[in-house]
Amino acid sequence: MRALVIEHDAVSPIGPVGDRLVQHGFEVTELVVVPAERHQAPGVEIDFPDPDGWDLIVAMGAPWSVDDEAAIGAWIPGELALLRKAHAIGVPILGICFGGQALAVALGGGVERAPRPEIGWVDVETDEPALVGPGPWFQYHFDRWVMPPGAIEIARNEVAPQAFRIGRSLGVQFHPEITVRELQLWLSYGGDRDMRRLGLDPEAVLDRTRATAPAAERRAHDLMDAFLRHAQLV
Repeated sequence: MRALVIEHDAVSPIGPVGDRLVQHGFEVTELVVVPAERHQAPGVEIDFPDPDGWDLIVAMGAPWSVDDEAAIGAWIPGELALLRKAHAIGVPILGICFGGQALAVALGGGVERAPRPEIGWVDVETDEPALVGPGPWFQYHFDRWVMPPGAIEIARNEVAPQAFRIGRSLGVQFHPEITVRELQLWLSYGGDRDMRRLGLDPEAVLDRTRATAPAAERRAHDLMDAFLRHAQLV
């Protein structure tokens, strides 16, 4: 089986999400949309592949907003078209944070600013814990999605919807792929500034991430196992 993983920036590797796909026998192809040298000017030109022929699409997070056409207008229409077609032809999609918001937009929903940014480890209220557990999950977002028609919200907190399913696809607002190394990269690319502006101590968040890393990896693997069962891929 073949999985296409859309990595929107060069500092957000797929971590345990990708590891679990490989463990399930997937051939994983990683498509990096914005290379590291274009991080501050992400309006790159890229041709997204046709989703036909892939067994799974995973759309990862990003530091930008889905509706920020001034920054990413050159490529977001192509990604939305890919997600829309994938869903239409029955290719399951896992959308993570920005990827979940993009999935919502592609299927007729929307994206809007959350009432406040959400960064750090947070529990969620879940209606389907066998699919999306209560966490804690790592959050790093300023936006939230507006549910697309036909989607079912299955998790939430006071800031934003946290998970929805539609057909064989799933969108989550949090970051199951987070690792200590990935968080260190985010801190070096502006996360340190974001956290301090919100009154958070980046070192304390990093320390908690180190402490919870083994449990967080298990939760990520459990989520992937459950999603692949939901998507009828295992």
